[in-house]
Amino acid sequence: MAETDSVATLESVTVTYGRSEALRDVTTTFAAGAVGLLGPNGAGKSTMIKALLGFIVPTRGRMHVLGLDVADAPLAIRARIGYMPETDAHIPGMNAVSFVAYCGELAGLPRVDAMQRAHEVLFYVGLGEARYRNVETYSTGMKQRIKLAQALVHDPDLLFLDEPTNGMDPKGRDEMLELVRDLAHNKGVNLILSSHLLPDVEYTCDHVVVMDKGTIAAAGPIDALKQPRGRVYELRVKTPSGDLEPFLEYLRTAGLDCHATDEDVMRVFVPGEGGARRLFELASSERVQVRHLRPSVPTLEDVFAHAVGED
Repeated sequence: MAETDSVATLESVTVTYGRSEALRDVTTTFAAGAVGLLGPNGAGKSTMIKALLGFIVPTRGRMHVLGLDVADAPLAIRARIGYMPETDAHIPGMNAVSFVAYCGELAGLPRVDAMQRAHEVLFYVGLGEARYRNVETYSTGMKQRIKLAQALVHDPDLLFLDEPTNGMDPKGRDEMLELVRDLAHNKGVNLILSSHLLPDVEYTCDHVVVMDKGTIAAAGPIDALKQPRGRVYELRVKTPSGDLEPFLEYLRTAGLDCHATDEDVMRVFVPGEGGARRLFELASSERVQVRHLRPSVPTLEDVFAHAVGED
């Protein structure tokens, strides 16, 4: 696949730690734009990022980033990458602008340019007023922002963001997600966002790669993955006996998926083209009154649950 179509690819990649396979025969493509790398903790997301960066050598398989083979050109790849690690990586004793400028110099920027860019990106991430403070005095949310700043300072072709909202309060989390969304949709930055939080991915990304136990469970455009081969409905009914369970079992026997919610409304997936008519027919045959019925918009949570077998 051409570089214009994808920013990273893995072909049959396996990464082994001792006897444990952190990645197991993974083949996937990361499209240009904003891609979410989604999965529960321990699914292999951070291992995949480190492998793509050349920090971990796979047991077998091939990887390409920005059209370059990771095995042959890891340093050339890293020069074009911005990496926001999950854990803190600042240098004690340095103020924010010196630290970010130093990161820019490490990425190959001349000293004057690195300092200028450091000021610019610190203002962009909301640390302009605090840029002369030592980084160890920063709050957790501020440390997350400076990690984003150092990843951006050299104007990379691709950003890797590993759990960028870790430890942030709700306001800080929302502001971080706005920054990521702005980078992807207004600044035209290619990025891969690794997270176990579905709302973060759904808000910022157009594509998703879902991981589970070191394998790819699902991948593709989020909007396409959210279109099931059938229809999901919100349903509330009244049964002759007042007991819902026999009717739910009847629907399941008829091939429908039923999930109770927090309230008395259940979510029902009707496969195929039958839709609402099928539900009314089944209810009528059991003398069940339909009190509420409306189409339900599928969420990324539905995609994730289906992909990892939680449905």
